[in-house]
Amino acid sequence: MANYKPDLSCQSKFIPINFSEQILPGTFEYAICYIIENKLDLSGVDAWYHNDKTGAAAYSPAVMRKIILLGYAHGLISSRRIAKACENNILFMSVSGDVQPHYTSIASFVAKMHEQIEPLFTQVLLICDEEGLIGRNMFAIDGCKLKSNASKEWSGTFDELGRKKAKLERASKRIIERHQAQDGLSEVLVTQDLIQKTKLDKSADKISAFLASHQEKIGSQGKPVKSNITDPDSAKITTSKGTIQGYNGIAINDDKHQIILQAQTWGSVGEQQTLQPAVTQLKQQLDKLNPVKPSSEHTIKFTADSGFNSEANLAFMAQSGFDTYIADNQFRKRNPLFQESETYETEQEKRRLKRRNGKPRLFTSDDFHYDEATQTCRCPAGNEMWRSGINVKSHHQEYTRFCGYLKDCKTCPLQQQCMRKPPIKTGRQVQFKNDASSKRLSYTDKMKVKIDSPMGRRQYSKRLGCIEPVFGNITVNKGMNKLTLRGQVKVNAQWQLYCLIHNIEKLQHAMH
Repeated sequence: MANYKPDLSCQSKFIPINFSEQILPGTFEYAICYIIENKLDLSGVDAWYHNDKTGAAAYSPAVMRKIILLGYAHGLISSRRIAKACENNILFMSVSGDVQPHYTSIASFVAKMHEQIEPLFTQVLLICDEEGLIGRNMFAIDGCKLKSNASKEWSGTFDELGRKKAKLERASKRIIERHQAQDGLSEVLVTQDLIQKTKLDKSADKISAFLASHQEKIGSQGKPVKSNITDPDSAKITTSKGTIQGYNGIAINDDKHQIILQAQTWGSVGEQQTLQPAVTQLKQQLDKLNPVKPSSEHTIKFTADSGFNSEANLAFMAQSGFDTYIADNQFRKRNPLFQESETYETEQEKRRLKRRNGKPRLFTSDDFHYDEATQTCRCPAGNEMWRSGINVKSHHQEYTRFCGYLKDCKTCPLQQQCMRKPPIKTGRQVQFKNDASSKRLSYTDKMKVKIDSPMGRRQYSKRLGCIEPVFGNITVNKGMNKLTLRGQVKVNAQWQLYCLIHNIEKLQHAMH
C-alpha cells in the first residue's frame, strides 16, 4: 500500500517572511504595484490631508489604492473584507507593506475616490496607449446591469409611496387600538407589539421625510416614474434573472485588446439616452490620449446593439465622424440565417393573434381601399371615409389619415373584425404613408440598408467578441457584480474602478 507524507496545510507555522519577495513579476499584484509606484501621479490626493504639523499620520494614498484595487480584483468589494485580508493574507500584507488600515478608513477612501477617479482612469489609458493596446479600429458600446446598495421594496412613485405611508400608519394605529381593547395582554406580547409599532412609525417617518425633501421624477413621456428612498439615483431594472434595484453600467471599449475607454453608470435613464453623452465623453477621452499619426488616420468604426437604436441617436452618430453600425429590433429577422421556417404568417400577426386570444385578426390599412390620386378611402364594408388629416407626422414619417362616419361604424356588420371596442365618439381610423414622405429616407432606413449589406453584417458581427467578454470578466471572473456605494457620483466612481481593474489586467499581460 502507498505511503504518503501527511497534509499539514491547516497547521500554523512561524516563519520569517520577506514581503517584497511575495510579489512575483508577471502577476496582477505586481502590475498594480509597478503602475501605482512608477507611472501614476498621486499628488491630487494630498489635498485631502492637512496633518503635516498636527494630527496623526495618514495612510499612504498609494497603499490604499493598491489594496483596494487588489481587493476588488479578488471580488472583495466590502471594506471589512479588504481590512480583514490586510490582517490575515500574506499577499495583501506584501502589497500594503504590512499596514492594516481600519475598514472605516478604507470605506472613507473609496467614497472620496470620485474626486480623483477621472485623472487616474485617464493616466492608465495613457499607459495602455503607450504600450500599443488601443488600436482605434473599432469601438463598441454596451451596458451591464448591476445591483445597487438599496432595496427595491422602497421604490415607487410619490403616489405609491404616499399610499404605503398611509398603510404603515394604519397598521401602527391598529396596534394601539388592540391594546386599548384588550387590557389583559401579557407583557411579552405588549413588548413585541411596541417594537413592531416603533418599526412601522420609523418607516412611515422615513417616507414622509423623503417626500418632503425630494421632487418626483418625470419620465421621458411626461409621466411620473418610480423613485427609491434609499438611493434616489438608482432605478428598477429588468434583467434576465428578474427585476433588480440598481444601475446600468455603460462602457465603450476598443476591439484590439478590449481596453475600456469610457465608463459611466446610469440609473433611471434608458440605454437610448446614454449613447450621446457616452460618445461625447469618448471624444474628450481620445483628445487626452496620444494623437494618431497622419499616415494611420482612418474612420473608426462604432457598433452598438438595438438597445441604443433611435432616430435621434442615428442622426447624432451620422455627424460624429464614426463609421456607425447600430442594429434595430428586426435586424436578425431580416437575416436569412435566422429566418423561421413558418411562412404563412408574419411575426406581427402572431403577436396580434396572441393578444386577441386566437380570435380573427383585425383589419389593417392593407384591407382598406385607398386612392392616392383622388385622396379618397373606402372601408372593407364599402363605406366612404372622410379625410381627418394630411401630413400627419408619426415615427418620423408623414401620413394621410381617414376616419369612418360614426353612424356607419355603429351599424357595420364587420365591426368586430374592424374595431376592438364598439365606437362611441368616432369611427374607425386608418392612415396611409405619403409617397413624398416615404421617398425621404430617415436615418433609421439608411441604417437598415447599411447594416443589411454583406459589409455591414460582417462589421456588426465583430461587436459581440469586442464588448461582451469585458462584462464577463468584470462581473463573473472578478466577482464585481454589485455596487456598495450610493448616489450617482459615488456609484459612477466605483464602476470606473471596476473598469480600471480590467484595463490594468490587460496591461499586466502586455508587460509580462
